[in-house]
Order: sequence, then structure tokens, then C-alpha cells
Amino acid sequence: MKTLASCALVVLLSSGLVHADVKLHRVFTDHMVLQRDMNVNVWGWANPGEKVSVQFDGQNLSVVTDAKGKWSVKLAPMKANPTPQNLTVIGKNKIELTDILVGDIWLCSGQSNMAFGVGGINTPEDVKSADYPLMRFRGGWGCWSGPLMEDLVEKPWYRVAIAEDLARLKPWKRIVPDVKAIDDCPAVGFYFARKVQKETGVPIGILECAIGGSSIEAWLPPTAFTDYSAVAYLAKRRQEAIDHWHKKTIADMEDWGVEAKKTLAEGKDISNPPAVAPHPNEDFRGRCEVSTLYNGMINPLLPFAIKGVLWYQGENNGSEQQTYIDKLSALAGSWRQLWGYEFPFYYVQLPNFEQAVDAPSGGKPGWQMIRMGMLKALKVIPNSGMAVTIDVGDSKDIHPRNKRDIGERLALWALAKDYGKTGLVYSGPLYQSMQIDGSRIQIGFDHIGGGLMAGKKDGLNPAVEDQGAKLKSFAIAGEDKKWVWADAVIDGKTVVVSNPAVPKPVAVRYAFAMNPEGCNLYNKEGLPASPFRTDDW
Repeated sequence: MKTLASCALVVLLSSGLVHADVKLHRVFTDHMVLQRDMNVNVWGWANPGEKVSVQFDGQNLSVVTDAKGKWSVKLAPMKANPTPQNLTVIGKNKIELTDILVGDIWLCSGQSNMAFGVGGINTPEDVKSADYPLMRFRGGWGCWSGPLMEDLVEKPWYRVAIAEDLARLKPWKRIVPDVKAIDDCPAVGFYFARKVQKETGVPIGILECAIGGSSIEAWLPPTAFTDYSAVAYLAKRRQEAIDHWHKKTIADMEDWGVEAKKTLAEGKDISNPPAVAPHPNEDFRGRCEVSTLYNGMINPLLPFAIKGVLWYQGENNGSEQQTYIDKLSALAGSWRQLWGYEFPFYYVQLPNFEQAVDAPSGGKPGWQMIRMGMLKALKVIPNSGMAVTIDVGDSKDIHPRNKRDIGERLALWALAKDYGKTGLVYSGPLYQSMQIDGSRIQIGFDHIGGGLMAGKKDGLNPAVEDQGAKLKSFAIAGEDKKWVWADAVIDGKTVVVSNPAVPKPVAVRYAFAMNPEGCNLYNKEGLPASPFRTDDW
């Protein structure tokens, strides 16, 4: 049985209040990548008033710890450097980290599809060839927390963190051709990094910060609820849950106390006290998780310089549209505010899942709703991008194994927007405009690249033009709001949609279903069109 002392030890270590020796924040380990072209914070703890020096890349910085023993130095901006170097920290003791590169760090966050490791995606050929010394990754950890954490701590949802949990934290690792060594490397991040690194030569670090089954609410910081009024109600929900927990816990204990005193007076043994439910902001399975993963996992990383964020989440918010736009905007905006700069924020639009839906209306609300929210969020969130994945899902598995296309489609956004790859087609067609022309509706798109086509995709193979095939999954409706399948024809840079049964059409939907099997609009570069709707019914 773990003692209260061991639990207290973790709390003290994670808060930086007790340190006999100088120590680094746990984000720093051997084999890591430090962010290029910006100031890099290096920080940790030691005894109050202790002098600490940090040496890296020819820089030698010194600082004296504050009254709580915290110290921090700021390395001057450094150019990308593929040559491994050592990071040395000297106080009363000496810490030396080895094999450190300078490049770009991408924070990979969200839920299980982002956490899904290379070891589970059935691509042994990619693992066997994975000899990439300029790619590094750090596997994920879990920490659900009510208070804001300062350091990384493994804290499973079902128990209070214990001292042994510190040893569970995974260090930074090299990408090597050994599935046992890289099985926990997030597969989406792996394929993203592989493409970016090969095309730029810049060392890439992938920092996983994702938890399976998590809702976006868990990743929102407390500042989001004051800075973004559209999500302020979440703070109220959290506080109501905490207040209820306070009242119930106190009432249960008071009732037990009364009963215990009565039992003792009768000369009998008292029963055990009632089990106290976890604090609602730390009980992941209790589903009151507002801010809990931000507190435990994002807040400790705030001083750590990163290039940008890759976000793959939404399954737990799948039937939302406008509310997800509000939450995603608040998340990206508040994280940027707390980091202090507007880093790129690229996310995955959810793929097809479950049984195919053969209903022009789209059937019951499901992931088609959140896909619409994600599409619209592109115009709301500056410096954002979206990988369309409607053609790579798995009807029977919420975790599609094709993470290669997903990671590489995210990489296209980064290569075009952040790495200067001009002329690159980095997205499939995105709905832009609708023009009604008598009994027809003409749909215009952004990102048509070399042109529109009816395409087909087979597994990991690139999508190719399906000669003679008709476009599928287009629906049309008139003023009666009754949806029917439509004839859709590519006309230059547009798609013309019609149905003789709808002489006066007013709206169009494309691939608007949980699993719009057969949707096949692509650009000539093989990137799929995003599902869309022109109505708001």
C-alpha cells in the first residue's frame, strides 16, 4: 500500500519545492530537440539562493534561484543544427544531457488517434526503414489535475500519483528501425515529421501530449473561460460540479461521524468511513474533466519553445458544430496567448466511420456535424490548417490504421505555410461559393490544384483519377428542405449539381454523413474534397 508520505513526495517534487540537488524540468532529457530561431527557456529547481549555470551551443548563462528554488535561463536564438551537442547544467551538482539537436518541435495533442503508436498501424516496411537520426520523439504520459502542475508527472486517473510514477515518464528517443524502440511514437507525428524532415533537412522533434477518450473541454485553460465568452459556461459547469462534490462529501462524512459516535456509545466497533469520490476535476471517468488535462499536461510545458501544434481530436465531441468551433477557437487562441506567440495550429478533420449511410439528408447527427465545424473553423482561427481524411477511415474501427496519409496531409500544410515550399498544393478542394442557376447549383472551391476529378483510393496507394466515374455523395434540396441524391458534374473549376425532381434548388450537401461511403471528389494532386453543406437547417 502506498503511504501518504510517498504521495506527498510526488506533490513536492512536481511543484519544485524540495530539491537537494539542482534539477531540470522533466521535459529535458538526452536525445531531445531544442527549438531553433527563437529564445529557448531552460529551467528547473535547486536550493533557494543557489547559483546555477547552463551551457549549450557556445552559450554560458548563469542565474541565482529564487526564494522557492526555481531557476530559469533563456538561450539566445539558434540556427538549425543537425550536429549533436551536450546541454550542461551546473549547481552543487552537475547534469549533462547528450545528443541534443536544434530544429523544430511539434506538439502533438488530442485524443487516442493522435496517441496511436507506430507499433499498432501494421506498416512494418516503414518501421524497417525508419533510420532517421534527425527525427526524435517523446511518447506521451497522463496527468489529470485540478491544480496547475509545474512539472511532468505521470498521474493515472484512477489513483493519486505516487513516487514510482516519476520513473514511468518516457524520455526523448531517436527514430530507429526497431518497432520495440519506437512503438509508442505517435504515428501521425511520425509520418508528419518524416515528410517534413526529408524535404527540409531540419531536425524535427515530436512531443506527444494526447490522451485517449478526452474531450476538448479537458484541454482548455482556465483563462479561456474569461477571454472567450462563448465557452464561459464551461467554467460554470466545472464550479457546479465541484460545489456538489463539496456538499456531498461533507454530508457523507458528517452522517458517518454521527453513526460512528452512536455505535461507539453502544460499545460496538465502528464501520469504515465512506469512500470519497475523486475530486470532479480529476475524475476522468466521472466526465467532469474541464481543464483537467490542460492543468496536468499543457501548463507544465508553457515555457518550452515549440514550432507549432498538431491536433487530432473530436471523436468525443462528434455531434457538435458551432460549439466545437467555439471550443477549438478558444483552445488555439488561449494556448497561443499563454505561449506568447501565434504558432501554426494544424488539425485533422475526422474520417469516415461506422456503417455507410445511404440517406441524402445525412441521417442522424454524428461526425458530419463536427466536420462542418472544423471546416468553418479554418476561417475563424488564423494560421490554421486542416487535413481532410474522409477517404482513409475504417467503418469498423474508430482508430483507422492509415496514419500515413493523415500525417503527410498535415505535413503539406506545414511545408507550404512554414517551410517556404512555394507552389505546393497542400489541401484538397474546400467549399467556397454557391451560385443558383435556374434548376442547377454551381459550387466553387478553393484548392483545386491542377483541376477537379472523380478519384479512387486504395489503401495506402495515392488516389488516382477514376476515368468515366460519376461524382457521388452530392445531395440537393428545394425550399421544402427535402433532400434527394443529385447528379454532379465537374465543369472546369466548379461542380454543377442538379436533379429533375428539384426544379428550384436552394441548397447542396456533399459527403454529409457519419460515413459517406463512395464520396469521390478530389483534386488532380490526389487530395480529397472536404465534406460541406451550404444550408444551416
